[in-house]
Amino acid sequence: MLRERKEQLVLLKFIAGSDAPVGCGSACKALNEAEYNVSEATVGRLLRLLDQQGLTQREGFKGRILTEFGKERLEQIVNEEARMHHSQKLANLVGSRNKEELLEILVARKAIEREIARQAALNITSHQLSLMEGIAKPGLAASTKSVVEKDVEFHYLLAEAAGNKVLRAALDLIRQDAQLSPVLEYIRKQVHSQVLQDHYKIYTALRARDPEAAEKAMVEHVDNLISDVQKFWSLVHKEEGKT
Repeated sequence: MLRERKEQLVLLKFIAGSDAPVGCGSACKALNEAEYNVSEATVGRLLRLLDQQGLTQREGFKGRILTEFGKERLEQIVNEEARMHHSQKLANLVGSRNKEELLEILVARKAIEREIARQAALNITSHQLSLMEGIAKPGLAASTKSVVEKDVEFHYLLAEAAGNKVLRAALDLIRQDAQLSPVLEYIRKQVHSQVLQDHYKIYTALRARDPEAAEKAMVEHVDNLISDVQKFWSLVHKEEGKT
C-alpha cells in the first residue's frame, strides 16, 4: 500500500507538471523513469484510483488533468514532505552534536550576554528599540521569518545596542557556528519551550532602560536554554531505554 501511494504521488506530480493532459503511456514512462517498473495496466488502475478520489479527471481521449482538489492536495503533500525533510535534517544535526559541547557554549553565552543586555539597556536608541519590538513583541505583525531567523536577528541587534566592540566580537566568536541556532530551536520545540517569550521579557527591560532587569531576563533566557538541552537529552535517554 505504501508503494502504491508513492506511485500515485509520482503520477500527481507528473500530471501537475505537464502542459497537456497526460495519457497512460506517458504516465507509465514517468513511473518507470522513477524506477517503479510498472506496466501500462497497473498505471491505468492507478489513474482510475486517482479519478475515484477526485484528484484527477479525464479530458476526453487526450488524457488526465488535475482537478482543483487534486492541485490543493498535491500542494499539501509537497509541503508535508518539505516539513518532514526539514525536521529530519534538524534531527540529524542534533544527533551530531555533543550535549556537553552545547552546555559549554551556553554557559559562555550567559557570561557574555548578561553584560551585553546590561549595556544595551543603558545605550539602546529609540530606533534600535523599534527594530527589536518588531522581532520580540508577540502578535505585532505577521512575519515570514522563521523563529531561528528572529533569534539570530534579536541577539545581533542586542549586541549592536550594547555598543561594546569587544563584547560583540566575543559573542560573534561563540555564535559563529551556523548550525547552533537551528539545533537549539529544534531542541526547544521537542520540549515544548518558547524562545520568543524570553525575547519579549528582555525587550521589555530594555524599553524600561532597566539594566538590572535586562541582565536578569537574559540570564533567565540562557538558563532556560540550558534547562531545555538537559531536558531534551534526558528524554532521548528515556526513549533509547525503551528500545
